[in-house]
Amino acid sequence: MSGRRAGIDVGGTKCLAVVVDDDLRVVAEHRIATPHGTDQLIDGLVDLIERMGPCDSIGLGVPGLITRDGVIRASPNLSSAIDFPVGRALADRIGRHVHVENDATCAAIAEWRAGAADGARHAVVVTLGTGIGGGIISEGRVVRGVNGFAGEIGHMIVDPNGPLCPCGQHGCWERFASGTGLVFLARRAGLFSDRDDVRGEDVMAAASAGDGAVRDVLDEFGRWVALGLANLTNALDPEVIVIGGGLAAAGDAVIQPVRRWFAELLYSPRLRPHPRIDVARHGPLAGAIGAALLAEVANEPFSDGIGH
Repeated sequence: MSGRRAGIDVGGTKCLAVVVDDDLRVVAEHRIATPHGTDQLIDGLVDLIERMGPCDSIGLGVPGLITRDGVIRASPNLSSAIDFPVGRALADRIGRHVHVENDATCAAIAEWRAGAADGARHAVVVTLGTGIGGGIISEGRVVRGVNGFAGEIGHMIVDPNGPLCPCGQHGCWERFASGTGLVFLARRAGLFSDRDDVRGEDVMAAASAGDGAVRDVLDEFGRWVALGLANLTNALDPEVIVIGGGLAAAGDAVIQPVRRWFAELLYSPRLRPHPRIDVARHGPLAGAIGAALLAEVANEPFSDGIGH
């Protein structure tokens, strides 16, 4: 596959589109506010595709449970699009094939093909944002699972008695190891009690300013992140774990405690090789870049019945 490839990352607040060239460089970038309603969403996606001009392939990254045939089964950020065949609807409008995948899996593809996991045959990519997303590479292939739902790693239950997650379960990993989780840990430690609008970035800023109590919270946060990574390593045995998302931008402030705790929590840590833990390279463009590469890595591409 060569030429111009278009990828669109559908988020809760914006849709980001990029075009990548043969060297996997971003040569065009467009964005719109995410429309509400399925018809409006398709209209917005068509508008983005028209803005990008002629492209050899089109990929779409969407949050939530996305089936192998491009249907949104559940999505926390697109509540109007439940059981919506977004791949077919978009293909019908533009008259050509569309590849559809979960947005975090797209981010993993970007890091695997042209980022921190480049060249790896076994990798896990973890995105630490408001929640936690992920993507898995095994034997040089994207792991999708029987339904296409593989990679929902943020909903591993790490504490059955933990806080309620929006998914309906208690103690999911993302309740402790995401931006929302970092705020939860800070409040549980009695910090920021005078503020209602605290975000993970605010906790990170306080730690950087030298607040000792917040640094303790950050160390606890690193332990929760490492716990999930150790569980994933015990199950999947990757050669590299890539950490992306907004919290990864904090660099060593997050990565150092994660690495330290990981070395203690992993099964038989002194008797086995450890995966490399690295920071993602593509930042907020990762999902769109990975969507642009879907045509290259699709094991069982979505078939829209058009042009085949």
